[in-house]
Amino acid sequence: MEEGGDGCQKHSITPYEEALDALSSLITKRSRADKSNKGDRFDILFDYMKILDLEEPISQMKVIHVAGTKGKGSTCVFAESILRNCGFHTGLFTSPHLIDVRERFRLDGVDICEEKFLAYFWWCYDRLKENTNEDVPMPTYFRFLALLAFKIFAAEQVDVAILEVGLGGKFDATNVVQAPIVCGISSLGYDHMEILGNTLGEIAGEKAGIFKHGVPAITVPQPDEAMHVLEEKASQLGVNLQVAPPLVADLLNGVKLGLEGEHQYLNAGLAVALCSTWLQRTGHLEATYLEQTSSLPAQFIKGLTAASLQGRAQIVPDRHIDIENPGDLVFYLDGAHSPESMEVCSGWFSLAIKEDSQQPLNYLPQDNSISSHELIQRHPGKRSRKNSAQVHHF
Repeated sequence: MEEGGDGCQKHSITPYEEALDALSSLITKRSRADKSNKGDRFDILFDYMKILDLEEPISQMKVIHVAGTKGKGSTCVFAESILRNCGFHTGLFTSPHLIDVRERFRLDGVDICEEKFLAYFWWCYDRLKENTNEDVPMPTYFRFLALLAFKIFAAEQVDVAILEVGLGGKFDATNVVQAPIVCGISSLGYDHMEILGNTLGEIAGEKAGIFKHGVPAITVPQPDEAMHVLEEKASQLGVNLQVAPPLVADLLNGVKLGLEGEHQYLNAGLAVALCSTWLQRTGHLEATYLEQTSSLPAQFIKGLTAASLQGRAQIVPDRHIDIENPGDLVFYLDGAHSPESMEVCSGWFSLAIKEDSQQPLNYLPQDNSISSHELIQRHPGKRSRKNSAQVHHF
């Protein structure tokens, strides 16, 4: 605490808070749905790359690039966990964050530490501040975070960078990657229609904007209207578009996926196909798994079952409400932003409370690879659910 001129105690800002304030200054008041906002000068991203000396590092990154309406974040988390368990040094960029912006940047499954975040943040921010002008203004919030992710992954020399598209695909900041190893499209539906279009075909066209000439792409079963557009875009670019089936639960040898919900088998199947293609195209043929037949490599099973993502079908008992009988208040955390996702979310909640009322649960702590806040970790220990209150948070 510092004393102000009026004798009052003033809170002294920490270096991390200073960085967050600088980051917040990049939030624009302009509506993303502004009709004049189409692409919003996408090409300016390449000016930023030059300023930050990122052109060569990005061209050399071995990227898995994933777009979609539903499940793209989960797919990326599964893919990262699989390849990390295969022994690779991984970088994962996702959005949005739940509590701390550092959640968006994971190195080997762990949120980037504050010390590294600050070093990379100010390196990028100061260099951009010094070299931008009226014609090339400071990047907006998400664009800066994407550039920061590229800087982090380049400096940390990751073996694989897994990038989740923020919005759409064609004009997303992550789409500066010109030669990814493989692209993925998760389930498509209606979202951000004011920007992406009013039909599934228009939305699919925007998502397919991440396709690159000759780079294989993989999707999941889609509605006919969306699949037709994906196939058309793939054909125009000479892209081999494959459709990954949902993962067969029996392949996990009796172990459950790390992310709850039946819909996650669709995302897991896509992640398996993406990782298999990545391994094949980067010369790691010994670990290739292109067809789901009778077994999965042990590393794949470990990755799929150890994957974790805060706020996705997550059960959090309150450990502080009653010292003598902890956990009487239980939070069920999930997110949804479309009618289909709401249905899936509600289905998981209904099944979860039904299972919880029938038997005691053993709350296992989440994989420590993603813990950015102890507050929302699952609490270990068995406990009866009798007389407990369930609260579903979206």
